[in-house]
Amino acid sequence: GVIGAGIHGSSAAFHLAYRGMKTVIFERTGPAGGPTGRSSAICRAYYTNGFLARCARDSIEMLRRYPEITGADAEFRHTGLLVLHPPEDAEQVERSAGQLNDLSIEVEVLEPGEVRRRHPDIDLTGVGVGAWERGAGYADPAGATGGLFRKAAELGAEHRLGRRVTAVEPKDGGGASVVMEDGDRVDCSRVLIAAGPWTAELSKTFGVDLPLTVERHIVGVYRWGDARPQPMHSDIIGGYYFRPEGEELFLVGPLHSAPEVDPDDFPEAASDRELHELARPVIRRIPALEASTIHGGWASLYDVSPDWQPVIGEIAPGIFVDAGTSGHGFKLAP
Repeated sequence: GVIGAGIHGSSAAFHLAYRGMKTVIFERTGPAGGPTGRSSAICRAYYTNGFLARCARDSIEMLRRYPEITGADAEFRHTGLLVLHPPEDAEQVERSAGQLNDLSIEVEVLEPGEVRRRHPDIDLTGVGVGAWERGAGYADPAGATGGLFRKAAELGAEHRLGRRVTAVEPKDGGGASVVMEDGDRVDCSRVLIAAGPWTAELSKTFGVDLPLTVERHIVGVYRWGDARPQPMHSDIIGGYYFRPEGEELFLVGPLHSAPEVDPDDFPEAASDRELHELARPVIRRIPALEASTIHGGWASLYDVSPDWQPVIGEIAPGIFVDAGTSGHGFKLAP
């Protein structure tokens, strides 16, 4: 049994069904109905952790080949990613680039002068080094998730949609009964909890206290207006990420921690004040973007671990968890 039909749960169900495992997916809404559907869906393999880098590398390759693998289109757009670092990161950037290139993840280390040559609109105040990941891009989160979910169903996976799971009751010898809000229950020899912000609460129903919190993070959507389009980038100094959205728009989100919230009761819209504040560091970095305009925005949820790295593994006999990806899990999932 797989609890959650976001990108992680749908991916797990796809791989299990592909291998001939009898699989059932439990989801309170529909595929990508939670935070996955509000993801910025940036796909990059620029990680210092080798395991995560390999997962992201293979996921990006899978997203490129989605039509042949799933019969759907993840709408992966290849843009490349520029990461701007402060001077004190230079040694780590050099080391990471070497390790990533050894994994066939093409990363180029750029001196500030080279960043300026390639991207003259960028103000390099505080920037000591840049890294360019050539193969990065972004995808459609709902399309990518739906493709995996539908293919899993085609391969024999069952699903229980529109009903919330209220408890996971361990069974003697491993596995659990998955209990839904209407009292229905399904016995599973193995259970994967991939319920994002609701994972920790479900784990508490059988006495496991995972160190996960839930944060509200906003995504701002802006129109280029009279501004020239700029590259997809992550500004470590300014604390934001930035990516195009089609031809006329771009998205911005914060890299830092945000307030904790109740996942069942939080403001889902981004306020004008939040969108103006989010734009400030972007305009400081790229003054030409002052000519852009606010289009809208939304808030989503991150399930956050203490070190912002995924929590993956067996937490009770036959009960597994995949959570805590802290806002960077989309590109790891496929």
